[in-house]
Amino acid sequence: MTTATKTQAQNQRRSGLSPAAKRGIGIGVVAALIVVMGLDTTFVSNTGDSAAVDAGFSPEAYGEKTFPEIKKTVTQRAAPAPKLAQALSDDEDAAIADYGVEGAVAPVLSVEATGTVESCDGGICTLDVADMPEGQVMRVQVGPAVNGTALRDGAGGIAFGDFKNQIEYQNAAAGINNAMKEAILSDLDRDALPGQQLHVIGVFQRIIPNNWLITPVALETGA
Repeated sequence: MTTATKTQAQNQRRSGLSPAAKRGIGIGVVAALIVVMGLDTTFVSNTGDSAAVDAGFSPEAYGEKTFPEIKKTVTQRAAPAPKLAQALSDDEDAAIADYGVEGAVAPVLSVEATGTVESCDGGICTLDVADMPEGQVMRVQVGPAVNGTALRDGAGGIAFGDFKNQIEYQNAAAGINNAMKEAILSDLDRDALPGQQLHVIGVFQRIIPNNWLITPVALETGA
């Protein structure tokens, strides 16, 4: 952690602001960054200087080793979507403590949902889940491209300090995403999803409260 980061953290502690208040203050900045940067997490090409700093780290091997434990943790922690929505409405901080972790970008929560696939576009399906608050949007990443760091961050316990540099940290997220795709999405018939029942367990970053983009750790389809 840099001196500037330590100083910022100390100032935040002295401020006495609750976690929810701090998230509220920062949400506009985070949302703007998301718009500009997107949620893409891709491998960095091992050429030039990148090869030197990233030599020896295999995102594929890391993902294959790490994803099963992430899946286990998320599955154990996940709350049914209606229950989680109510818990967040009642006491956001308590809900995050019970069903999620504080992430670098936003809290990451574990959820279980069953609903009807309304539509799919660009590898993301919209899900109609019963007993959710009015206006709540439920979306699921189904591939073939799976973006973001929700899986890496969602179980807790994986920190930037575990890696040599930002490149490894970024590539670790991509490796986990790819391991998940191979494990649960490789045989998925995406064209047949609209109109089907979908059961998903996964994680989402609470950036926009009424729009959950779930990255799955388990996914089943039905009639």
